[in-house]
Amino acid sequence: MLFVIALMAFLFPLAYSPGPGNMFFAALGARFGTVATLPANAGYHIATLVVTGLLGLGLVSAVHPGTSLFVGLKLAGSVYVMWLAWKLATSGSTGAGMESGKAGFLDGVWLLLLNPKAYVIILLMYSQFGTMGPTDLLARVGVISLVFTLNNLLAFLLWTVAGDGLGRLFRSEAHARRLNLVFAAILAGVGFWMMLG
Repeated sequence: MLFVIALMAFLFPLAYSPGPGNMFFAALGARFGTVATLPANAGYHIATLVVTGLLGLGLVSAVHPGTSLFVGLKLAGSVYVMWLAWKLATSGSTGAGMESGKAGFLDGVWLLLLNPKAYVIILLMYSQFGTMGPTDLLARVGVISLVFTLNNLLAFLLWTVAGDGLGRLFRSEAHARRLNLVFAAILAGVGFWMMLG
């Protein structure tokens, strides 16, 4: 139990600080509401559980910062987040344009797979906690992966609800376009940060 508390304390500032995932879901929540983000949220967190488990079972070296795979993920991730920003900025406030701006399950999966911040956090987490907890490797990786995924899910839901609350103030036709542009600019900024970071 002490192991899980220490892990949660380690993950708290990392999961709840602004990053590609949090900003993406805050923007979606503001634009479309919390319920509309659930498919993308499910995709992101199912991918999180799988990737965290695989990295914990020994694939850590493949995505270590500095490797060509990590650099490629970083660049692809930043381009993908900027594309999502463009998609949000160009979505209309009603009708088909609005629907086309929504993110689905696969958008969530791709966001995790192309998010270098997620890999850095996972690598940090395993470097600190990879030898703690249950003695059996599968049990240890399972606990770490589950705690990490559920903690991220809670953080993303909080950011989504906060974005939804802000968005409710601006869902009128007149304000929707401006809100899209503000959150698209934030996402584009995150994309540039990912590229340079």
